[in-house]
Amino acid sequence: MNSWLDDLRRNLDTAPQGVAFFFRDDDAGWMDDRLFELLDLFAHHSLPMDVAAIPSALTAGLARELRSRVEAAPVNLGIHQHGFAHLNHETEGRKCEFGDTREAALQLRDIESGKERLSDLFGALVSPIFTPPWNRCTPATGECLRRAGFRILSRDATAMPLALDGLLELPVTIDWFARRKGLRLSFDQLGTALAIAVRTSERVGIMFHHALMDEDELRRANELLALLASHPNAHCYLMEHLVSNLSQVGTREFPNRITPRRQYDVMLSTAVRK
Repeated sequence: MNSWLDDLRRNLDTAPQGVAFFFRDDDAGWMDDRLFELLDLFAHHSLPMDVAAIPSALTAGLARELRSRVEAAPVNLGIHQHGFAHLNHETEGRKCEFGDTREAALQLRDIESGKERLSDLFGALVSPIFTPPWNRCTPATGECLRRAGFRILSRDATAMPLALDGLLELPVTIDWFARRKGLRLSFDQLGTALAIAVRTSERVGIMFHHALMDEDELRRANELLALLASHPNAHCYLMEHLVSNLSQVGTREFPNRITPRRQYDVMLSTAVRK
């Protein structure tokens, strides 16, 4: 049934020092029912998940439910900021809420407004992490984040590090909905990408989008989580806890054995060939 995970299982079996995993789910504020299904799945396996919440999209009811869940299991659920409104401000090219066409003052206004909104809803439970919509932002965004008091920026492995002192970067390695040349990876290809990530990196970040996950997606996610929850070489963390455990507070990023961009290209190219 879960043969798509065979390569991952074998690579975990031979991992000499174990592998750290974290999970980031984007777009809290959209499709609440699907978010709760994914949260329930993680809770079933007692695994941690970080929820990237869109400040302007959060309702009071959703915020109450998320806060209740964090308070019940603070080591297994984290909340952090996902942009401000998840709106595209670019007139051409790739979508971006914090892109080159927006001056720093406007970016800072939205970042601080979003931070205030989450603070009102969750108080001290909010992690000092910022995930930009579409995983894209500019160096000016990084400066704004430092000014607003954020400690961690999370994008994906294709993003060039900003290399700003005081702003750690914790990229996701695997996009559950990854595409290569316009085509979505099959689950067998996704399993191959996960296996390569385990073999080439000390930590693996997996990005979900609950709003896109149907019953088959949840079933496959359940298979992955069951493997990671039971394997002695898989060590799963909240993002903020992972940063603390790595004891790398003085660095600008967390270097992998190969560069994040190269790592991502190798994983997807190899996965597609299989």
